[in-house]
Amino acid sequence: MENDAVPAEVIQILGRSGVKGVIQVRCKVLEGKDAGKILIRNVMGPVRIGDILMLRETEMESAGRLEPRKR
Repeated sequence: MENDAVPAEVIQILGRSGVKGVIQVRCKVLEGKDAGKILIRNVMGPVRIGDILMLRETEMESAGRLEPRKR
């Protein structure tokens, strides 16, 4: 099986979602057929602006959008 992962750079951290601490980030695809495309993805674990994520697919974005917490 080939490694079809495509690098993407984190350009903005949008916030946390869910109870597991998933972080939504906006990232820019660096290579492949979708180079230059900006996606919103869910990331588990620590992440900073400028980090490189290896994405298995670049067709879909994260479905859920963050909403402000009601207090």
